[in-house]
Amino acid sequence: MGAPLQQSTVTALAGVSLLVVVYNVRSPGYLVLAFTAQWLAQLTMWGIWTTFVYPHFMSPLRHLPQPKGSHWLLGHGRKLISESPGAPLREWSVVPLHRSPSTSITLASCANMLLRITGLEHDGLIRYLFFFNRERLIVASPKALAEVLVTKTYMFEKPDAVRNALGRVLGHGVLLAEGDEHKLQRKKLMPAFAFGHVKGLYPTFWMKAREVAQAMTAACGDATTTVLEVNGWASRCTLDIIGMAGMGADFGAIQDGNNPLAQTYARLARPTRQAKELMVLGTFLPGWLLNHLPMERNEDIDAAAQRIRAVCRDLIRRKKRRMANKAPADLDMLSVALESGLFTDEQLVDQLMTFLAAGHDTTASALTWSVYLLSRHAEKQQRLRDEVRATLPSIDDADGEVSCADVDRMPYLHAPRAADDARGGRRHDRQGQFVPRGTRIVLSPWGDDAGEFRPERWLAAASGGAASNYAFMTFLHGPRSCIGAAFARAEMACLLAAWVGRFEFALADEALMDERNLRFKAAVTARPADGMHIRTRVVEGW
Repeated sequence: MGAPLQQSTVTALAGVSLLVVVYNVRSPGYLVLAFTAQWLAQLTMWGIWTTFVYPHFMSPLRHLPQPKGSHWLLGHGRKLISESPGAPLREWSVVPLHRSPSTSITLASCANMLLRITGLEHDGLIRYLFFFNRERLIVASPKALAEVLVTKTYMFEKPDAVRNALGRVLGHGVLLAEGDEHKLQRKKLMPAFAFGHVKGLYPTFWMKAREVAQAMTAACGDATTTVLEVNGWASRCTLDIIGMAGMGADFGAIQDGNNPLAQTYARLARPTRQAKELMVLGTFLPGWLLNHLPMERNEDIDAAAQRIRAVCRDLIRRKKRRMANKAPADLDMLSVALESGLFTDEQLVDQLMTFLAAGHDTTASALTWSVYLLSRHAEKQQRLRDEVRATLPSIDDADGEVSCADVDRMPYLHAPRAADDARGGRRHDRQGQFVPRGTRIVLSPWGDDAGEFRPERWLAAASGGAASNYAFMTFLHGPRSCIGAAFARAEMACLLAAWVGRFEFALADEALMDERNLRFKAAVTARPADGMHIRTRVVEGW
């Protein structure tokens, strides 16, 4: 519910015009004062209504179950940004995201049983309050999740604040497209993500996995154990992979720790106080105003976006030259997008920005947290290492080939990979609960033991023991599910296998055995604010 700046301006101008026409007021000073007074009065009344009156006395959601501890002005906002990302949400069993559609609706009914999330009884809906008492609605019922994600997914659009924040760095590509535009873009891009094509990328994934493992081995030197910051290594190798498999270009980030593109993304991911301030301001300021606030963070984002766009334009020019020279057709993302004829050059830039950022940041984050969890659970790490070494060739074997079939023969490898993501929509009901237009929705796929790292749950059943498909939301479901899911799974499997097969990992700071001691930086994904420093030992024999 953004501040009605345009409406207030129009109304104030109308009031000033009335003074001129009807009352013949001609004093510029008086007219400016009148305009300012009317404009501020409207915003003040709007602020009082949306912050104090509507959420507590008028909202149709006010009777839903709500977590305790809400501040009279800041709601649960301070808890949400002061604790680690996901901690309060996991406590309430959620991960936040989108907003309701352009019209009010009623979601399908929940299951006919009360659910319990950390002691809070509910029937599939929970309300909590963000800063300035902005309402958020948690959807936990499988039937309602199905409606949000599958049957009515295009009615649930991303909030303007989310589109604005992500679009500056990710570009306005397929990830942020809505409705028919998204359907068309996804259809045209799907050949680059088809399983048959991804299957052929395993040698590329393994080649880069070998390269980064060998570079990390060199970084360890002759020392018995060396502390490596694995999040940086993860980002550099996934950036190289998306470059080769997605655009046909090797960025060389693995070999160059000061790679300009990798450094640009690293600077964007650095946690700053201003980043949090912009997030809070985004709850009521429109994006166009937010982007032009004289803040250093805005300047950093604009500069980074320009550098990334320049890289993308260069990739497009090179690919076009290759195609003009009748070179053999590629099936990478850029080639498929060019051959579709659907996109202008600037639209192609947006698509490449999406693939570059989302395509490497998410996998790098998942790889980092997988190493963290395996470092906390040495016995699970050893079990995975034994499986990898018994199945795959050594990373020092230059002639060793790895195929999709080889990787698929390792069930434990596919079990412990970390998950992330969720998405929202608008309203939910058990007995016709109305949810107004603009209400932000949070999806809640958590189960009772979701906080436990127990890879074995996936060995007994593909569902991990969950009663619903919506308990696993890493790649979402339905028409808006991740277009690169097969790509990400394959890439992650190869990288994790190479790392765990070659190295033994342990936490450099034993205090991090308790995850409550972790500090996070929130970007596209949650990453460790101080890096992930891991005591790394080369395990001989592979």
